[in-house]
Amino acid sequence: MLALAGACGAAEFTAPQSAVASYEVFRNGWRVAVVSETFEAKDGAYRIVSESRAVGMLALIEKHTLRFASSGALTPSGLRPQHFEGKRSDADSRQVRADFAWETGQLTIVHDGRTETFALPPGTQDRISAMYQFMFLSREKLQRLEFFMTNGRKLDHYLYTAQSSGDLETRLGRLATLHIVKQHRADESGAELWLAPQYRFLPVRLLIQDEDGTRYEQVITRLEFKGP
Repeated sequence: MLALAGACGAAEFTAPQSAVASYEVFRNGWRVAVVSETFEAKDGAYRIVSESRAVGMLALIEKHTLRFASSGALTPSGLRPQHFEGKRSDADSRQVRADFAWETGQLTIVHDGRTETFALPPGTQDRISAMYQFMFLSREKLQRLEFFMTNGRKLDHYLYTAQSSGDLETRLGRLATLHIVKQHRADESGAELWLAPQYRFLPVRLLIQDEDGTRYEQVITRLEFKGP
């Protein structure tokens, strides 16, 4: 859903060898999907796989699992994506792809049968790597964030600012969190994240509100780390 710029500075923490996370997704209060994610880091590289499965009435329409994958390098600034893709199947007409050519400074995205190329800003993330880039930032750097992110369809610029700190009740127990909010115009979608310092500032709750008022909420149900 969101991203962080590696341009925020040198990495503050060492990436875990692996992480496993699960979430529930709600649309206007109704549970519509479950998400399972795995993060793996080895030999200076990372790979993240996120799989979303519809539940309830939505499962009658969306029968295939939506799978996103991001892979790339671990750098002093955190994650540097090289390839991103999202699809429900090989025949999915809505599938998206993004390739990051850091050497030439170009981002190539493929969607809806079209191929587009953009200048690649330093620190750009994809919508999956973004969630794990938080692990490399200190609380001070999370106070104000400007970054670029691609979802495989477009490249957008974001600004997030920290609003407050407080406790949040979750399936993992009561967690201290840092609440950050997307700055946006009235005609743009809004987004809020609650990051847990206890879990390397990974999001434990996300809230997205579309321009039409539709609210999507993603809440953590499981999070496990392996390694330092």
